[in-house]
Amino acid sequence: MAFSKIGVVGCGLMGSGIAQVCAQKGFRVVVREANQELLQKGLDRIKGFLAEGVKRGKVQQADMDKTLANLKGTTNLRDLADVDIVIEAITENMDAKKALWKELDGLCKRETIFASNTSSLSITDMASVTQRQGKFIGMHFMNPVPLMKLLEIVRPEIADPATYESVRQLGESLGKVMITAKDTPGFIVNLLLVPFLCEAVRAVENGLATPQDIDTGMKLGCGHPMGPLELADYVGLDTTLYIADVIYGQFKDPKYAAPPLLRRMVLSGRLGRKSGRGFFEWEGDKRKGS
Repeated sequence: MAFSKIGVVGCGLMGSGIAQVCAQKGFRVVVREANQELLQKGLDRIKGFLAEGVKRGKVQQADMDKTLANLKGTTNLRDLADVDIVIEAITENMDAKKALWKELDGLCKRETIFASNTSSLSITDMASVTQRQGKFIGMHFMNPVPLMKLLEIVRPEIADPATYESVRQLGESLGKVMITAKDTPGFIVNLLLVPFLCEAVRAVENGLATPQDIDTGMKLGCGHPMGPLELADYVGLDTTLYIADVIYGQFKDPKYAAPPLLRRMVLSGRLGRKSGRGFFEWEGDKRKGS
């Protein structure tokens, strides 16, 4: 299937990044958010990212203008009725996702492919509320989407081969490097990443070392571009906790059990970058002192 018009639901950090990358590659994009305030915030994030690229000489002004011309923001789900694919990037809540997909299933044309950007939830479970299970797949982009090359395609057993191939070609046209995972909790990346992050939190909890020294050890000792605690802050400690709980709920393996310290930090509002404080202090997208 050839794509010309792409729908993105959610214009938060992930959704805006997905919408931006698609628009930059010449696709017409309709991005939908729940209300005008959140929509404008997301569109402003895209404009700011592109403007910074122009300032640094990495994006041409003409390319920025073309990208923004390819983008349309809306708060009306019906504006996605004629898109070729819908990429969902809303909150990691299965009930919310199912409600969205059920509504979209009645709005979109029958050939439209549905793709979720979920980082841990079952694609098969989402697809169960629709009449297009063969056209349902996972497209797990990495954050920040415009900079990270990886796209994790989650291929449930119910997905038609043609759906997988169409999405693979789309990912290729977006300039992504793709890996394919089965529809199991955490897929590939988070299945391996979550225990790593949890162990780093446990190291702090047990007084092994400071967050700074733990991160420096992994960066300089193992060649990681970002330490595990800074990464957890960047992703969001609440998101990290949620994914850990989802995977632990499926496997009951202690390595996925969230450390009590992580849970306490989330309960106290220390969510990392998004709240300005987690294991480190943040100013916008930048960690203080980095």
